[in-house]
Amino acid sequence: MSSRSRRWALVPALVAVVLQLVVLYAPSGVGSGSFPYGDKLVHAAVFALPVFFALLARLPGAVVVTAAALHAPGSEIVQARLLAERAGDPWDAVADLVGVGLGVLAALAVGRRDAGPDRDRW
Repeated sequence: MSSRSRRWALVPALVAVVLQLVVLYAPSGVGSGSFPYGDKLVHAAVFALPVFFALLARLPGAVVVTAAALHAPGSEIVQARLLAERAGDPWDAVADLVGVGLGVLAALAVGRRDAGPDRDRW
């Protein structure tokens, strides 16, 4: 991947991070949904997407995964203690961590598919 295409690959990662921050910290709580555990699916998705796109953009995997894994429980602590309109939920943190894992697995799958014999993988 050229440096120019790598820079453009960061755009979806940045958009996914902004979406994640809105979903996690907006006063009205996005994603409670109309079906059971819909909020857990939203939590998993908003953690999977930034990890997936950041890894595809070849950001350092250890840094991406560590940051996301620390943000998962950290966001719930912030919601519980600092945001009056929100409540922290340990199961949301679990869903967030599942999302981190899914993002890694998806990026690995895409990386394997795209890596030919003459291409380096992230």
